[in-house]
This record gives sequence, structure tokens and C-alpha cells, in this order.
Amino acid sequence: MNWRRPHLSLEVLIVLATVYVLAVANGPFWRAVIADRDLTSVRDLGFMAALAVLIGALYFVALGLLATRWTVRPLLALWVVVGVQAAYYMDRYAIYLDRAMVRNILATHYDEASELFSLNMVGHVLLWGVLPAAALWWPQLRSRTWQRALGVRLAWVLGAMTLAVAAILPVFADFASLMRNHKEVRHLITPGNALTALAGNAWGRRPGPPAARTVVGADAKMAPAWAQRARPTLFVWVVGETARAQNFSLNGYERETNPQLAGRDVVNFPHVTACGTSTEVSLPCMFSPFGRRDYDEDRIRSHQSLLHVLARAGFQVQWRDNQSGCKGVCDGLPMTQLSKSQVEGLCPEGQCLDEVLLHGMDRVLADAHGNLFVVMHQLGSHGPAYYRRYPATFRRFTPACEKDDLRLCTAAEIRNAYDNSLLYTDHVLGRVIDFLKARQDRYDTAMLYVSDHGESLGEGGLYLHGVPYRLAPEVQLRVPMLVWLSPAFRQAFGVDTTCLRREAQRPVSHDHLFHSVLGLLDVTTATYDRSHDIFAPCRTPVTPPADGAQFKSP
Repeated sequence: MNWRRPHLSLEVLIVLATVYVLAVANGPFWRAVIADRDLTSVRDLGFMAALAVLIGALYFVALGLLATRWTVRPLLALWVVVGVQAAYYMDRYAIYLDRAMVRNILATHYDEASELFSLNMVGHVLLWGVLPAAALWWPQLRSRTWQRALGVRLAWVLGAMTLAVAAILPVFADFASLMRNHKEVRHLITPGNALTALAGNAWGRRPGPPAARTVVGADAKMAPAWAQRARPTLFVWVVGETARAQNFSLNGYERETNPQLAGRDVVNFPHVTACGTSTEVSLPCMFSPFGRRDYDEDRIRSHQSLLHVLARAGFQVQWRDNQSGCKGVCDGLPMTQLSKSQVEGLCPEGQCLDEVLLHGMDRVLADAHGNLFVVMHQLGSHGPAYYRRYPATFRRFTPACEKDDLRLCTAAEIRNAYDNSLLYTDHVLGRVIDFLKARQDRYDTAMLYVSDHGESLGEGGLYLHGVPYRLAPEVQLRVPMLVWLSPAFRQAFGVDTTCLRREAQRPVSHDHLFHSVLGLLDVTTATYDRSHDIFAPCRTPVTPPADGAQFKSP
């Protein structure tokens, strides 16, 4: 057998690699294109062929302008491996690889990211990515003088551009319709989607928050009624992670996933819409005065959050985190990262369960003076390893998926593991309420819980979250929310819970949170918008305490 290495031109090598990537690493894109088309139709087949020629030609132009004799093989190897790995996750979790998704990936902690790695993924990338990439070193490249190489390259690039135009003109009407009605498909073209998203995050926007955020609520202060309150306030906001409202039994889910909350006199809000489908988007948005209705990511990230307004008014604010940080929401304020704590019984395998958020809270109270506002950021139900989010004692729904690759589990197993994680969240929230109840002799206590976004568990072929907002299914946008107010808090702040239960049936969103918390805590500022305060209709004038005692916030 003759194993002589073939001689190829650099341009032919680029063409071969491009054809391979289009065929092997673009399954999600081609499935999206053919979804509503007739594969027996000559017109539809011609449209798909034209798309393949167009994309291939554009890829060739980009690679042809960058590649040299010395860089072409590493460049194409990266092209192939990135394309195959991106396609693997897009195919298995039905995600769109846009700027927001790539930003989520870059912001993910190592522990969370490691759950996406599996032997199946490694084998897939080795077989379809690394081995073909290594084969790029098999052919020998033909030698040319630099003058001839430049001339040939320009001819090829011009030819590719001409071919792209020739391919798209006959089907331009279909192409324009696809791009207008299904803009999201451009986020499925691999590996261009991953590389342009990386470039967009690197150069398309500021790499991080500005040194000084624009002040929000510069005039914030405690309302006069605070002078009538006998005790300081302890308010805990629990930020849930990846909890979807559809699986909360408080919202009518057939399984009992909220046995603890059901017996703790909470006010449940069953119709709440999230600001985004990822923590990276939702977390800054839900603490912002701008919200989804006036959504501007740069504006949100460049301005102070609700926490800064509360701190300015006189609250001591603390952020306690068991996840990936506060995404700028708590910049400049006290923040405690608990995800890597070494608390016996709560931190197996180096990753803590959410009960760690209560660990050390007595010390926090001992060190506090005056009103305290604490945010607890959960790990919650973050996937795909739902089974890692709860201890064995909460493995109630079985058999549960205990694999990081959800495709290796049945739909029922995935649902069981996810519901177990919500059962544990219910337990954690019950413990927070019990903690607050036990401190009612010293504080007027209250708790707010709301998740940042929901989750797909295989519905419509989608898994996890992060689908672009305009395309996101309801399960990724509808989130659980509830509030618990101690009797002393209700009296001190004039909250009518009968009225609140009635108002809670109305549709609300993350947009209401900024103004509702300010209103509930009686903080005055021109930034406050009463029309977005869900507590406003149920608050009455405060009656001074019978014993005449007063508390003034420092």
C-alpha cells in the first residue's frame, strides 16, 4: 500500500476543512433550516445548497485572509475542534451560542463548568474534532514564491466572494425571509457563532463595570415613619437559582415540592416573569430600576443597584453567595463567598449545599448595629447536575438522574432529580424563615424569595436555560416568588396580608422588585415608582407602638 503524503495547495486544505465543519458541526443549524421545508422540493433543496455554498464561501474568505503557510494548520485545527465542541453542546442542550450564552459560559465557576464535561463529550470531540484536526498535518503543502502565493490567494478569495454572491442571488427572497423571521438561526452557524460571540464580548462592550458606577437614588433616606418603629429591621432576600414556577406545588404542581413553605404562612406570587434566561442577565436586571421594560444592558451594568440605594438610606447591606458572585450588583458592599467553605456536613466534594448560607448568620447579627438587609444567593437547582444540589435525605422522587449528561437519562429521571432540588430549596427557605422567627424579639423580620430564571427539562428538545429572551419558552421565564412577613413587621410597616394575597394573583415581573422593596421598607427617593410597587395597594399608615418606644436608624 502506498502511504505517500499527498500534495495539496493551502487553499484546497481550507476548502476541505470548511466542507467538513459544515457537514459535521452544523447539525443544529441544518435542522433549524429544514424544519418547515419539503426535502422533496427542488426549490427547498436548492435553497439549502445555496446556503451551504454561501456559508462555505464566507468561511473561506475569512480563513483565506488570515492563513499563511505556517499558520494554516493550527488555525484550521482550532476551527474544527471549536466547531465540533460547540455543536456537541448545542445539539444536546438545544442552546443558541450568542453573546449572552458565551458570557454565561465565561462567568461560570469551574465546579459548575466541570459538570458539563463527560466521557461521552471527550470521546465525541476526540473522534470528530481532534482526529480530523490532526489529519490536517498529513498532506504536504505545495511551495510557491510569495508573489505567486499572493496572486493565487487573491484569486481564490475573489472567486469565493463571487461564488457567495452567485449562490445567494437566486434564493435571496427565501434567505431574507429566513433572516427576518428566524434571526436566531445565525447563532447556530458553527464555529462562526462561538468566535464572533467571543469577539463581541471581548471588544463589543466594556469587559467589566466602570470604575465608578452612576449613582442611583442619591436622595434616598428613611421615611419619617421610621422614627415610630420600636426595633431595627432584619430583611433577607433569597435569590433563587434556576427554579421554575411550574414545578412549585404552591403554584398547583401535582407533586409536593413545597411542604415546608406550605405551612409557614407565606404569600405566594404565582405569575412572575423573569428579566432574562440566565443569571448573567437576570441578576443585574432584577436589582436595577430600569428592568426589562427599558432594557439596556450597558445602562444597567453602569449604574448602582437597589443595594446601593438601601445602603445610602441607612441599611447595613451584606451579600452572602453560594454561587458565581453578584455580577456587579454588590460592588463596593460587604460580600461573603461561601461556595468553597469547609463546613462539615454541608460542603461535600468541595461544593457547598445552600444551607451554608445560614452558617455564621448569628455572627453577622452580633456584629450588626441597626437595620440589616441580607441577600442570600443560592446554588439552587443549577444544572445539569441537579442531583448534586441536595443531600441524600432529599432523594424523594426516584429514580433520579445522577449523571452530568442529561441525554443519558430519561425525562422522568431528569424531572425527579430537578424536583428533589426544589424540595431541598423548600427546606432551605423553611430554615431561613425559622431563623427569622427565632429573632423576632430583637428585629422586625421578613424574607423575600424569587428565582433569577427558570429551566428547560427537555420540553421541545430544550435543556438548561439561556435561550435568547424573545425565543425563550415559558418554563425559562416564569419563576417562583414568595414573601414571608413576621407579625411585628406587618404591624410596623402597615402591611395588610389579606390584601397582599389578593394582589399577588396579578401578573408581575422582576421589573417590580426594585420599587417594591423600596416601598415595603419605607425608603423615600425620587427614583421610586409607586406604579411598580406590588406592596403599595396593601400598605396603611403606621400606628406608633403602644409602649412609645422608638428606633432610629443610624
